[in-house]
Amino acid sequence: MSDYKMSTKCVQSGYTPGNGEPRQIPVIQSTTFKYATSEDMGKLFDLEASGYFYTRLQNPTNDMVAAKICDMEGGTAAMLTSSGQAANFYAIFNIANCGDHVIACSTIYGGTYNLFHVTMRKMGIDFTFVSPDCTEEELNAAFQPNTKAVFGETIANPALTVLDIEKFAQAAHAHGVPLIIDNTFATPVNCRPFEWGCDIVTHSTTKYMDGHGAGVGGCIVDSGKFDWMAHAEKFPGLTTPDDSYHGITYAEKFGQGGAFITKATAQLMRDFGSIQAPQNAFLLNLGLESLHVRMPRHCENALAVARYLKAHPKISFVTYPGLEGDKYYELARKYMPNGTCGVVSFGFKGGRAAAETFMKHLKLAAIETHVADARTCTLHPASATHRQMNDEELVAAGITPDLVRFSCGIEDAADLIADIEQALARV
Repeated sequence: MSDYKMSTKCVQSGYTPGNGEPRQIPVIQSTTFKYATSEDMGKLFDLEASGYFYTRLQNPTNDMVAAKICDMEGGTAAMLTSSGQAANFYAIFNIANCGDHVIACSTIYGGTYNLFHVTMRKMGIDFTFVSPDCTEEELNAAFQPNTKAVFGETIANPALTVLDIEKFAQAAHAHGVPLIIDNTFATPVNCRPFEWGCDIVTHSTTKYMDGHGAGVGGCIVDSGKFDWMAHAEKFPGLTTPDDSYHGITYAEKFGQGGAFITKATAQLMRDFGSIQAPQNAFLLNLGLESLHVRMPRHCENALAVARYLKAHPKISFVTYPGLEGDKYYELARKYMPNGTCGVVSFGFKGGRAAAETFMKHLKLAAIETHVADARTCTLHPASATHRQMNDEELVAAGITPDLVRFSCGIEDAADLIADIEQALARV
């Protein structure tokens, strides 16, 4: 499908039915798979043959949907996970172990920040957080001899900073490590990070890809461009024999395009089991089929809302990378010329109290721990997703006490603005 346009990939990639086979991706709702002989199954356990033996590792429905996302991103291999958090954890833990170091942007989603700053530090992996606006000199100074990856978000949630992908990719590659980007907010419809030097992409498929709040999920896609063997000493998990699979060396056996995902599946999914339910993968595919239609509407509505808020006397600031004059407008035009996302962040001249009053009086927009949905939803990050951060950490993440994250759905923009207008009248 690589020669088709994005719209066609959203609808057609990942599964081509044969004669008399189901037109829609089938849901293989089975934990196990039958084989004629122990020898046949043994080949699967030795990674000598492809196939399925237990859904905790792989499932056909999941693999079909992963193949679609892989084609959309322009990668060589992909896997679904139970959530976006699991995807980010796997992507890092697949190459960084106890005693290693990772560089991450300070503006990343609060849940990911907590995963890195607290949980993975307990596992012995150290993180240095840098501003997405850091200079090349500041970025290079963050690298250590044991650095194994650089992590960022195409569009940060909810700070809406835009990552200068080329700058971060060049620094990562100069130090012999991959750049991993969470592309959840932009989706491959609006940005394909591999085309700008990124090596690994992750997604919370729960968001725009699903689009309907129906199923939690995540995805990891490998570009197949990072040469693990060229930096063999940094990535022994990929470049030296794996005793748990009879001495297989992933980078040698599965090549540059398959080693990363094969290891993440064979090792991490085997041991942690964060598989996406096949039924959720089926629902995700339904969302993917309309992603190319929905994303332009999300962006159109967000721009209309951002322009309205920008002119309102009670609003202290509006952040939206698709808005003319925004700090990241030009960077967004470079990496996402067809649109950014449907999320707008803004603050109130009346501070936190004004933000809380505003949210209480919204009627159409629902207060949810969710974002990037067909239905408009909103959140006060300092009270919810970023609640675990102190004031200093909130500032570094681009969060102020009065900041409201407003995720524009695909309703009529006039109705969204009318809802905002009546709520602001109560502030």
